[in-house]
Amino acid sequence: MSANPAFVYSPPQTPYLEILYQDNDIVVVNKPSGLLSVPGRLPEHQDCLQNRVQRVFPTATVVHRLDMATSGVMLMALNKRAHVDISRQFEKRQTEKSYFARVFGQVEQKQGSVEQPLICDWPNRPKQKIDHDNGKKALTYYQVISTDQHSSLVKLTPITGRSHQLRVHMLHIGHPILGDRLYANAKALAMSKRLMLHAYALTFHHPVSQQKIEITAPCPF
Repeated sequence: MSANPAFVYSPPQTPYLEILYQDNDIVVVNKPSGLLSVPGRLPEHQDCLQNRVQRVFPTATVVHRLDMATSGVMLMALNKRAHVDISRQFEKRQTEKSYFARVFGQVEQKQGSVEQPLICDWPNRPKQKIDHDNGKKALTYYQVISTDQHSSLVKLTPITGRSHQLRVHMLHIGHPILGDRLYANAKALAMSKRLMLHAYALTFHHPVSQQKIEITAPCPF
């Protein structure tokens, strides 16, 4: 928490748990902004999506995570077989994810890609930084949906799944995500109370039937 000393954890209580899809093997939920995906170390950081889901589905396990400040689609497994299969899909990049973000300024190029390797900025963790010598490969495609006087709504498609990838890549092209406590400049931070990043869609194959499934959660901003 060194980079963010003023942080006080107060997760949203309504809706407490929004289930988008559920069967015998998986549950897909819409995580609100401000809620941890998994519990933190401190007692006051125990309220999280994983614990909320486990109250209803005690066998649920986390397969992937969203940053606390990010909202949107998160998939959890309800048994070992599903966990192993979905983990493999994420590892082999067989899942597809798309996000919406509202970023600072008007993005001139209507679509493009950012390919910049990322590594943890250790003295300032949890921040990440671009590092061409030691960073891990990271690729993001972006498409501008609309612009107004001060910002742009972009659709982001991460090809890799690095920590804070979308946030650092948008910062790199000069358009930090609004409300980003870690990376935004003062103006971009002041323009939104929350991080304007939402995991809109997740496409994967059902761990048992292998049927292709796409789950979406409407963008809240």
